[in-house]
Amino acid sequence: MAVDASVGNRAGAPHSASGEPDRLYEVGRPGTQVDGRVNEQPVAFLEQMRQFLRRNMSIFLLAGLVLLLVQDLFGTHGVLAMRRAQKQAAQVKQEIEQIDQENRRLEDKVKSLKSDPQAIERIAREEMGLARPGEYIFKIPSKPTGASLPLSPPADSSTKP
Repeated sequence: MAVDASVGNRAGAPHSASGEPDRLYEVGRPGTQVDGRVNEQPVAFLEQMRQFLRRNMSIFLLAGLVLLLVQDLFGTHGVLAMRRAQKQAAQVKQEIEQIDQENRRLEDKVKSLKSDPQAIERIAREEMGLARPGEYIFKIPSKPTGASLPLSPPADSSTKP
């Protein structure tokens, strides 16, 4: 025969027959369960949060998509940066090709200077001014160009000697 009699204390909180306070009236953290009951305040907040997210989910997804697209276009590894890098790579390849052509031309010139006596003679005559024994070299000055002509001072009528 079990007797379930609640006895009150000075604060008016009921006690069970064992003398412990009743858990239904215990104050706990919001959202915690006490004897099967949940504090009502957090439930309302969670429900409002769910409704807010349901209403605005498409806006959040759209904003996220826009941010991803902007990052994909203008970011450090985006489409524009990729195009810029491709243009730079094409320019570098073109410069490499030009330098390779110049290297081949210079290698051919070196080979001809090492092995072709006519090329050696031409360089000796033109650049060093050398001649074969019995030959005379007459140097004729070239006609002066417009840049090397001495300029005469302009006639200034304001100053008289």
